[in-house]
Amino acid sequence: MKETQPRSLGRRRVRQLLSSAKGHRSVAARVEAFSALLLGAPYAAHGLTGSADVPEAFTAAVDRFDCVTYVETVLSLARASTVDGFLDELRQLRYDGGRVEWKRRNHYMTSWISRNAARADVLRPLSDASAAVLKERRLDAVPGLPARQARFSCVPKGKLKRLELFLRTGDLVFFVSTRADLDVFHCGLLVRSEGQWKLRHASRRNGKVVEEELARFLAANRMSGVVAVRPLERAAAPRGGRA
Repeated sequence: MKETQPRSLGRRRVRQLLSSAKGHRSVAARVEAFSALLLGAPYAAHGLTGSADVPEAFTAAVDRFDCVTYVETVLSLARASTVDGFLDELRQLRYDGGRVEWKRRNHYMTSWISRNAARADVLRPLSDASAAVLKERRLDAVPGLPARQARFSCVPKGKLKRLELFLRTGDLVFFVSTRADLDVFHCGLLVRSEGQWKLRHASRRNGKVVEEELARFLAANRMSGVVAVRPLERAAAPRGGRA
């Protein structure tokens, strides 16, 4: 089958990014490095092409992001050593089974988490069982997708201090919506700096990728809870292929 060609891909830029992080071996260190290199990139809503009526196009922009594409791009860079490796990682993260189809895109982030957690050496959810609560949602926020039931655990905002004991730099964080038809409304990456947790994320309000205190973001936003996920070390070297 002919390989889907990515839209908006700057191969030279990807090579530069990968080259700049060669000295970082762990996934956590690479997530921290790549997320810093992309700070200041413009925010771009609806950057992916595809809908129930429009064929999906594989997009791999590294110069503009929404919150999800920022997290996907950073994690894909962290798990790759070449441009083709980066593209393969991005496909696998974004689409169920890595097949570029609109219906197979992980539109809901609980699906994104569970499907990627089911893959070997990709990520695992973090939780404090004593603080976690179970949520049940009827997900129906994406036009063209049939509604479906979802059950997932999260830590309420008021109990986040307990979860912080399990966190480390490079972890991913997902903020649970208060809406009955949606699971997650935003996501980002965590960095421990100057004794505080910092959130790196593509911010619609700021119009770019920013770093801000996690506590400030939590205070400014209503949410039902938080889901944290840890990227795992690959069993083998970062994925390669043609540069």
